[in-house]
Amino acid sequence: MSALRQIAFYGKGGIGKSTTSQNTLAALAEMGQKILIVGCDPKADSTRLILHAKAQDTVLSLAADAGSVEDLELEDVLKVGYRDIRCVESGGPEPGVGCAGRGVITAINFLEENGAYDGVDYVSYDVLGDVVCGGFAMPIRENKAQEIYIVMSGEMMAMYAANNISKGILKYANAGGVRLGGLICNERKTDKEYELADALAKKLGTKLIHFVPRDNVVQHAELRRMTVLEYDPESKQAGEYRALAQKVHANAGNGVIPTPISMDELEDLLLEFGIMSKEDESIVGKSKSAA
Repeated sequence: MSALRQIAFYGKGGIGKSTTSQNTLAALAEMGQKILIVGCDPKADSTRLILHAKAQDTVLSLAADAGSVEDLELEDVLKVGYRDIRCVESGGPEPGVGCAGRGVITAINFLEENGAYDGVDYVSYDVLGDVVCGGFAMPIRENKAQEIYIVMSGEMMAMYAANNISKGILKYANAGGVRLGGLICNERKTDKEYELADALAKKLGTKLIHFVPRDNVVQHAELRRMTVLEYDPESKQAGEYRALAQKVHANAGNGVIPTPISMDELEDLLLEFGIMSKEDESIVGKSKSAA
């Protein structure tokens, strides 16, 4: 049996990270890989397309009902969905109460101790937003995820988040084996989007793994709580996810320690590609001179 690949998908909220990851993992399963998804988002939406469900019961909510996580069995939290993909959601506390990252730590420890990783080829962590919280950084900090894939777009804040996540990877890379596997651009139809994503990847010392074109079939599949691979397997978009899965599969051992850039450099990159208007450029110039 091949070595276990522990990968993670990070990205700004709303960028399409969970959709991209579930479609990619469905394509990997189609290739014969055995997959475990560990959802690390309090919304618990990292497995809904695989399970055809609104939201899976989470480790934290089940532990609260049972009294403690020690009172749970693996079958309580693990569900099996499309193409035998195993699914777990860590969950989080009620909004405004406690640390959502706690669920990530609790879930991963429970899964490891109860043999959830046995017999799988890939463990995939679907992680919320920027690396700004110890709990959400846990797959990086504790050397759980060895390959990080950042889902981004040509929008400034998505690029800012990608750069910020790279800073988190850099912080823990020397202490452990975590590496940046590459960027995945989920198209938003912004100006020169491919060129900008490719340029950012080069600045970070990595590569643009795949440019996922925008296609309404993704929304049609999501409404039915399905991956595109299942909803319309012959579609062009299904082919895009298969191509992305092949690239991820072939990328073992090719991760890098990223070279994050400053906010000024990021703004300069946007200016270089003409993404900012003259008015934006003037505002940026004033803020830089004031600093």
